[in-house]
Amino acid sequence: MSLDETAQEYLREAIRLSIENVESGRGGPFGAVVVYQGEIIGRGTNLVTATNDPTAHAEVVAIRSACQHRRSFSLEHCEIYTSCEPCPLCLAAIYWSRMAKIVFAATCDDAAAAGFDDRVFYEELAKPISARQIPATHALRDEAVLAFDTWRQNTHRIEY
Repeated sequence: MSLDETAQEYLREAIRLSIENVESGRGGPFGAVVVYQGEIIGRGTNLVTATNDPTAHAEVVAIRSACQHRRSFSLEHCEIYTSCEPCPLCLAAIYWSRMAKIVFAATCDDAAAAGFDDRVFYEELAKPISARQIPATHALRDEAVLAFDTWRQNTHRIEY
């Protein structure tokens, strides 16, 4: 797909951030920017090792930054430009934030060739819970669903 000049500049900024992040020693080779109405409102780089946070992927960091900027958990009408195809964690965060568009440069195969292979996560998600690598136990459902009943009855809840 061809991008207009402006979109290419946003994507180049994400790539620049990814390279700068590696050169600085802060983290992995990933960068992302969130754009709203032609303005970059969030930037992120991979900070997993710098922060000891396995969720501090570039896209998640950029989403957190953009949400702070907008003072909202919704990034509806925003676009994310990322140096690499989002992994399942980042893809979920993008969907939860309600973004309108994803543009990426390198592919998940490129990431896998560099040692960042997320195919195992896709494979695990496709398996039944009982067949996954990390054992999961399901219990106390009847007690837990009370929270959902309470949520549905709360007239002051904020939908998301």
